Amino acid sequence: MLKRFNIAAMVMAAILLSCSSTKTATTSSGNPNTLTAKEKNENWQLLFDGQTLNGWHTYGKSSAGSAWKVEDGAICLQAAGQQGYQTSGGGDMVTNEEYGNFHLQLDWKISEKGNSGIVFYVHEDPQFKESWNTGMEMQILDNGTPTRLGHSDAKIYTHRAGDLYDLLASKDAAKPYGEWNHAEVISNNGKLDFYLNGEHTLSTTMWNDTWQQMIAISKFKDMKSFGTYKTSKIALQDHGNNVCFRNIKIRRL
Repeated sequence: MLKRFNIAAMVMAAILLSCSSTKTATTSSGNPNTLTAKEKNENWQLLFDGQTLNGWHTYGKSSAGSAWKVEDGAICLQAAGQQGYQTSGGGDMVTNEEYGNFHLQLDWKISEKGNSGIVFYVHEDPQFKESWNTGMEMQILDNGTPTRLGHSDAKIYTHRAGDLYDLLASKDAAKPYGEWNHAEVISNNGKLDFYLNGEHTLSTTMWNDTWQQMIAISKFKDMKSFGTYKTSKIALQDHGNNVCFRNIKIRRL
């Protein structure tokens, strides 16, 4: 227990030293699901055209599940019928393409008491039942407020909105449920940075000894392939709650 506490304490200290109120130079463009002239010059690519689910499919399948819809310029999961912890006709949505070093941006909006996530470095293979068997997650959650209970995971360290799920806690910068949040994930040669609503909320280094120690004290400790792939897909998680995504764009680094 003492060893686990010391590792967690060192990790949290590193986050506090590396994260500040620094804002990214790139923010969500004024017109949803479009690229500015500057973004085009910087080789940004839209992953969602605002009208169709082209470029996406449900994990382990050839097309998108029926519960995923395009509504008002956003990809939305309609979580009406449950199938386990996920949605009937849902499942995690993954990109057709794979990415190595990247800068990902998107907007997300979660329902009341909702749970979802942005999963990256997802290796899609029949031997892995779920996207999170290999990919890491930027958590999406209704954290609640001091006067209103959100999702139960909000009570758990490293499970709140913007956290590197079950590995690292982040600076709290999430907006309430029903509001759009602008998220960014930057992965470049092993350095991982999270931004939420313009705030630099988390920074760490992947694939080194400290990374392995973090995984060893997490819920993923028995998943030998978790957090090991350096070129793979990006997923939008179905956790059985309504969630929407828009302005999904990526730049290869």
